[in-house]
Amino acid sequence: MRLLKPVLGAVLVGLLLVSNANAGAVLDKIMSSKTIKIATDANWPPQSFINDKNEMDGFDVDVAREIAKRLDAKVEFITPSWDIITAGNWNGRWDMHVGSMTPTKQRAEVLAFPAVYYYTPAAVAVHKSSKISNVSGLNGKKVGTGTGTTFELYLQQSLTIDAEGAPKFDFQIDKPTIKSYETSVVALDDLRLGDGVRLDGVVSSLPVFLEAIENGYPIKVIGDPIFYEPLAVTIDLGDSELNSKVASIVSAMSSDGVLKKLSVKWYGVDYATVK
Repeated sequence: MRLLKPVLGAVLVGLLLVSNANAGAVLDKIMSSKTIKIATDANWPPQSFINDKNEMDGFDVDVAREIAKRLDAKVEFITPSWDIITAGNWNGRWDMHVGSMTPTKQRAEVLAFPAVYYYTPAAVAVHKSSKISNVSGLNGKKVGTGTGTTFELYLQQSLTIDAEGAPKFDFQIDKPTIKSYETSVVALDDLRLGDGVRLDGVVSSLPVFLEAIENGYPIKVIGDPIFYEPLAVTIDLGDSELNSKVASIVSAMSSDGVLKKLSVKWYGVDYATVK
C-alpha cells in the first residue's frame, strides 16, 4: 500500500512529461536557451567534416547553421555515432540531427522527419584499375559501405524507401560479400589500397565519391545511380511544435533559394530540387 502514492506520482509525472513533450518542450528549451544542439558526422565530406581551422564545415553543417539562425539560436554541434542517432530516444542529449538521413517507415517508429531538404544519388565506385565497368559486375564480390546505412540495406536487398518523391529502383548487385565500416569514407580507405586487395567496390553517396576523387583517391564511379535518396532533418519523437517549426523553416529555405545555393556551393549542382 505504501508504494501506491509513489507509483501514482510517477505515473502522473510521466503523463506530464509526455504532455509537455507534445506541447513543445524541446522547442521551448531551444527558444529559452537560445541554443540548439545538432548532431551530425565529423568525418563525412562534403556533407560534414572538420576543416583546417578545426571547425565543423560542409553542406549539412551550413544547413544546420541556417536552421539555427532562423530559430534565433546559437548552434552547438555534437558527433555521436550513426547507430546511436538512428536508435532514437535521444533523451535530450541533442535536439536535432542534420546529417543526410533517409526517412523510412522503420526509422519513423523512433524518429520524426519534419522536412526533406535535398535528394542525392547513391552510386557505386571501384578502384581505378578495376576492369569492372557495370554495377552488376560486383555480383558475388567484396563490397564495402557504411554500417546501418541505406547503402548497406541496398546490398542486403532489404532497402525500402517509402518517402514522398523517391523514384523506384532495382537491386543490381547479387550476393555480394558485404563489408560494413563505421562510414563509407573508411571503406574508401580500404578500396584505395588496390583492386580486390580488401574490396572490389563501395556503395555510397555520389557526392562522397566525387569528393574523394577530387582529393586524389584512385577510384572511379561506374554505371548510373542505383537509387535516389530523399534526405531529411530529423528530430526525436514527441514534439509536434518543433516538427512544425522546422518544416516551416526548411520550406522557406527552399522557397527563397538558400538550399539550392548551399547545394551548388558544396556539390556544384542543385540537389535541393526534386528531379
